[in-house]
Amino acid sequence: MALTIGAKAPEFTLYDADRNLRSLSEFRGKKVVLAFYPGAFTGACTKEMCGLRDTLSNLSAMNAQVVGISVDSPFANKAFATQNNLSFPLLSDFTRAVARQYAGVYEDFAAVKGYVAAKRAVYILDGEGIVKYVWVTDAPAVEPNYAEIRQVLGTIR
Repeated sequence: MALTIGAKAPEFTLYDADRNLRSLSEFRGKKVVLAFYPGAFTGACTKEMCGLRDTLSNLSAMNAQVVGISVDSPFANKAFATQNNLSFPLLSDFTRAVARQYAGVYEDFAAVKGYVAAKRAVYILDGEGIVKYVWVTDAPAVEPNYAEIRQVLGTIR
């Protein structure tokens, strides 16, 4: 079951694209946009991560840190970040534990029996790690509303 607004975001530690361990707690004091995506190099995921990249200066000006999370390996995330010039952390939830704790997963993703991917979801956390916004979709090709993300970020102190 997805987290709800007002909940404390569960702590996690995952590998980034450079195989360094990164924890949610390192972003305390900033607003955090956690963007779960099903798979690197897929159409909607590429559009979403590039959409966040293209608004990164606006989000940074609001003291927000974007963090992408997928079930892909750190190696795939590194190639994905390089190919798309993504400068924010992409974290590898290859055990699917964080995706299951936050938004859930798609079973048999893309009609591949046994393949489990993170649901496409966006969580916005305040500087204390409290969930201020939740968007989760059961339709993996649907992208979040980027204007809504910016608007919510603008309301958080």
